Amino acid sequence: MIFKRPFFWIVIGVSALLALLPLWGNDATLRETLILSAVAVILATNLNLMIGYTGYVNFGNVIFFGLGGYIGLYLTTVRGWHLITAALAAGLAVSLFTLLFGLAILSLRGAYFALATIGILEAVRAFVSNFAPWGKAAGLYVSFAVYQPLGGPMRAVWLAYFLVIAVFCLSLLLSLAIKNSKFGLALFAIREDEDAAVTLGVNARFYKARIFSLSAFLPAVAGALIYFKSGMIDPGEAFELTVSIEVIVMMMLGGQGSIMGAALGAALYEQLRGYLLTSPSLSHFQLVIAGGLLLVIVQFAPGGLIGWLYRLVPGARRLFE
Repeated sequence: MIFKRPFFWIVIGVSALLALLPLWGNDATLRETLILSAVAVILATNLNLMIGYTGYVNFGNVIFFGLGGYIGLYLTTVRGWHLITAALAAGLAVSLFTLLFGLAILSLRGAYFALATIGILEAVRAFVSNFAPWGKAAGLYVSFAVYQPLGGPMRAVWLAYFLVIAVFCLSLLLSLAIKNSKFGLALFAIREDEDAAVTLGVNARFYKARIFSLSAFLPAVAGALIYFKSGMIDPGEAFELTVSIEVIVMMMLGGQGSIMGAALGAALYEQLRGYLLTSPSLSHFQLVIAGGLLLVIVQFAPGGLIGWLYRLVPGARRLFE
């Protein structure tokens, strides 16, 4: 039972703190900082389900976020759906899409699978850029009238914030539940030696497709919430390959395979990214620094920050996952 794990209560406590902190003084700046960090954690922890748990590198993880944003905005702005219903529908639709593509491409391994995910990303971007109901290259925009049923733009922004924090919490708890289940053991067996796992009776194709689909659900929900809050979405921003690369750097920085590692790496990298983007002298070196970080991690600290913490404080393993 995950309720007996100390990490479960750490996640609940941190999520409650994140929900309450911006309310103190109605701090909009703090709210924006926290929501960006929460989204980074959502993306990194769900990508960790594929790379850290299963050993399959997915360069197209931003597809989930972007498609979720498009479906969510279409349902709220064109169809008049409530934000929560639209976000859940976006998550389910993207999960189904991912399951179908997963069954088709998860027979590939290693670099071939990674290249296939890049190809799907480019194909999705090209399709959306020419799909008239979603505004083609111009994208979709949210009119002020859409915010009125939620109490106006400001109340809608706060609702989106609280929902993103809820998705943040669910992402960590989902990773914890999978890690401590038979399903998780099957994924770890596939990661260590897929051929041996199949020989022992693990239905690798089924498990890989299932985790691929699960890893898409919450990022898609978060995408629907974030782009609704932003008020617009376009193909260039929604399906940017560099975002996928940065999420991989976040996960590697913290430590792949570790829930706490992925979350820690995402939160720290998002703060670094924010500093670099606002720095007059370093704003153009964001991806250079990201690439350098990835190289240093792979060469000198493959366990990431969480691996270093475990060596420094062995007792930390009892608290973190």
